[in-house]
Amino acid sequence: MTHRIVARGAAWGVLFVALLLTLAACKPEMKPPEEVMDSFVAAWQKRDYAAMYPSLTNHVKESVTQDAFVSRQQNIYEGIGLTELNITAAPTEKDPNAKTDQIRYKLHVEMKTSAGPIEFDQTATLRKEERAWGVDWSSSFLFPKLKDTDKVRVQTLPAKRGEILDRQGHGLAINEDQWEVGLVPQKMEQPSDESVSKLAALLNLKPEDIQAKLGASWVKPELFVPIALVPKDDPREAELFMVQGTSYRTKQVRSYPLGAAAAHLTGYIGKLNEQELKKHKDKGYRPDDWIGKTGLELTLEDRLRGRDGQRIYIMDAEGRDKVTLAKRDAVDGEDVKLTIDSGLQRAMYREMENDAGAGVAMQPLTGELLALVSTPSYDPNVWISGISTEQWKKWTENPDKPLFNRYASAYAPGSAFKPITAAIALEQGMLDPNEEKSITGKQWKKDSSWGNYYVTRVSEAASAVNLTKALMYSDNIYFAQVALGLGAERFEKAAGKFGFGEKLPLPLAVDVSSLSNAGIKKEVLLADSGYGQGEVVMSPLHVADAYTVFMNGGNMIKPVLEYDGRTAGEVWKSGLIRPEVSRMLTEQMKEVIQNPAGTGRGARIDGLTLAGKTGTAELKQKKGESGQENGWFVAYDTDKPKLLVALMVEKVEARGGSHHLAGTIKTLFRSFAK
Repeated sequence: MTHRIVARGAAWGVLFVALLLTLAACKPEMKPPEEVMDSFVAAWQKRDYAAMYPSLTNHVKESVTQDAFVSRQQNIYEGIGLTELNITAAPTEKDPNAKTDQIRYKLHVEMKTSAGPIEFDQTATLRKEERAWGVDWSSSFLFPKLKDTDKVRVQTLPAKRGEILDRQGHGLAINEDQWEVGLVPQKMEQPSDESVSKLAALLNLKPEDIQAKLGASWVKPELFVPIALVPKDDPREAELFMVQGTSYRTKQVRSYPLGAAAAHLTGYIGKLNEQELKKHKDKGYRPDDWIGKTGLELTLEDRLRGRDGQRIYIMDAEGRDKVTLAKRDAVDGEDVKLTIDSGLQRAMYREMENDAGAGVAMQPLTGELLALVSTPSYDPNVWISGISTEQWKKWTENPDKPLFNRYASAYAPGSAFKPITAAIALEQGMLDPNEEKSITGKQWKKDSSWGNYYVTRVSEAASAVNLTKALMYSDNIYFAQVALGLGAERFEKAAGKFGFGEKLPLPLAVDVSSLSNAGIKKEVLLADSGYGQGEVVMSPLHVADAYTVFMNGGNMIKPVLEYDGRTAGEVWKSGLIRPEVSRMLTEQMKEVIQNPAGTGRGARIDGLTLAGKTGTAELKQKKGESGQENGWFVAYDTDKPKLLVALMVEKVEARGGSHHLAGTIKTLFRSFAK
């Protein structure tokens, strides 16, 4: 009995030893340290943080979970805008006194971030634990001075948007410190509705709009809730800050000192929308950035914008800056100086603000644009402080369309086009300025082939009409006959040289002028085109520039908007007419204003000789019908030309036609041409 027990025990012992040997044989071989390090570095470079974790020592794993390890690496690298990561690892020279269970590696780390490149050396230790080598990882692997309790922060260094200035350096679109007025809920009086009502009344806001801001999800009792922006010299300042719970802080914002007077020229900026962000994603824009929406703010966006800088730094547990890792300085936007004269811009706007129209003023010898006005207008500052639904509705439902830019839009020029027809015919030798055409009555048609169609003139003052009288009385029949004498081919070819079908060489969105929709193929259309009707359309900007041929020996000057001292006086279209033709037409256009019978006599100024042309363009579907009339008046001083003004006003049919504009012409030249 005893013998059997001993034998059985011996057998179990043999089996136990065999099992141990088998388990030992099945245990995986320990990876060489260089393989562990290579695997770790490969996963690191790929930013596969989960694949890095198994290579860590057990000691590290006990202090940080895989989720925490992955999250920290991922958050830091994504936060700094990491785009490239390159790591090399090489064992250091062996120290004869070093422990045999440790191997040191020298790491060289290079990365590209949103703030620029970062490069550093670091030492990594491989430690053997039982039968495995592991990386003794710490936060300093990411950056040498980074501790586990530190944070990596990214600071935006904002660039200043370039300013738009007039020729004297006065601001048209500037960066200005203003009060940002807001409420701190816990400081508001009870009931709080009283503070809201008072503030709404002072800021011309709806109480419910303020309540909506106070009810935002992020709002806490102690936090400042911004409500509106107010200029620092605002007369309401004292009253605003007396409202219980009101607070304020200084904020730099875009400001438009001329307001509505230059709104269509400057345009305005606004927050990026989703479509704009997608379009400009490769230019470094962020969702909260501002961008030019209209006017020069839009067309000069790339120059005005500037580029924000960035700083990546380590912040310790107490919130103190520890070290800067990378820094890219901000690059401010470019300031752009214009040829615009703020005084003339304001004056022209004041004269026209009650009309739906456009005004262009330029220096006719240099091409410098001095004023560009479209009325009615809007205050671009409203877009910065935040436009209300009510204000937007008011603008968009206004039949006079205050958001519409008229100086850059194409209209029928009417009689303002007649000097161009005359210039073409004189240059072609197809018109004798002294020859008198016999014209009787107010209506005329070439022959019966025109059917019921006829050309109408306003005045029967002259029956024997030469060029001087035709311009002075603005005779449509005379210029229709001149155009027919030229013929469609000659007329289109010569008139086209004045810039029709071409974009004006300006950083502005301006409609392209056109002589016809699909070529002048009928005599009736040719006749109407001769006096600026038919299908002829020109922007007020183009009309103004076309008149520079009469002061520059037949050359059309390139319009200039940017004040750089180099391009002023550059010819855009040369040799359109001979110098003697340009001088002759100037002499004859003097009669339009200087002669007591001229259509522009209301603009006459003692001591200043003006030349120019009035015009009325009729918009109607059929002959004999009444319709809208747009008035034109183009004028320039002739002795020492300093100023050329082109005005267009809609709906002048019940206000004296083009005579309605004479007072504005007179005021502007009296103030700015002497």
